[in-house]
Amino acid sequence: MSIQGIIPVMLTPFTADNKVDYDGLRKLTDWYIDNDSNALFAACQSSEILFLSLEERVKITETVLNQVNGRIPVVASGHISEAFEDQLEELTAIYNTGADAVILITNRLDPNNEGTAVLKANFEKLLAALPKDIILGLYECPVPYRRLLTDEEIRYFAGFQNMVVLKDVSCDLATVKRRVVLTQNSNLKIVNANAAIAFEAMKAGSEGFSGVFNNIHPDLYAYLYKNKNSLDPIVQELANFLAICGAAESFGYPNFAKLMHVKIGTFANYHSRVIKDDIKVKYWAVEELLDHIMQASDRYRKKLNLR
Repeated sequence: MSIQGIIPVMLTPFTADNKVDYDGLRKLTDWYIDNDSNALFAACQSSEILFLSLEERVKITETVLNQVNGRIPVVASGHISEAFEDQLEELTAIYNTGADAVILITNRLDPNNEGTAVLKANFEKLLAALPKDIILGLYECPVPYRRLLTDEEIRYFAGFQNMVVLKDVSCDLATVKRRVVLTQNSNLKIVNANAAIAFEAMKAGSEGFSGVFNNIHPDLYAYLYKNKNSLDPIVQELANFLAICGAAESFGYPNFAKLMHVKIGTFANYHSRVIKDDIKVKYWAVEELLDHIMQASDRYRKKLNLR
């Protein structure tokens, strides 16, 4: 199986009383697919997994899988615990949903940042206990700390036939380029998550994009990915626009992205469990900033004949 292309890190909509909005989640799932996503990453950091019970993480993944109904692959993580027994329980539960791949978070394989030997030992212990036919991926999630993989570790994981994707959070083009070379002739695909380097990373061999702004305009990233080798000036212009938009992540994400979905009618509420403040109050003119991004995105869609 190949997990690549435009892979949104899925949001979790909540009801007014802070329960998971499963109807909204189903509408959101369709929105991703309608906007040219190639796969979906459920139960991830953008889904607020540290603030979800295991039951919620499993039900979210099952809901997405049922709504997708085989149209595109769905990968999921929900990997948040420190203790081995707890990790095994949550990863097995995600596997049992039928997700196309179970994503391991690198800092959970080395919770205290002790190094390669600990990471490998914890991974091999999990691998021995998990179902033998499991398909796996990796995510350098920045919470609770960003555990980047070394070149040695990249080569190690590339040696496993069932390891199919790394959501790269190095945010460094030279590192992405090096990792693409290290994983040649393996099943492990490198998918960059940083908007500032997205276009150059695609051209260097990153197999798509899995950044947070796939929650705003995944169709524009899809166009960029499909046309990464084009010399048409509009492609570079689009790449510049998308990189600049990425800076808005600091204005209260994931609520910022949720606010867009409230505005377009995907679901009803833009609050999260991660951010307690109302972003319209905390970040001055944040809604106006979002409006500019939405309007400019629509202008690019018209220019590119995407609508």
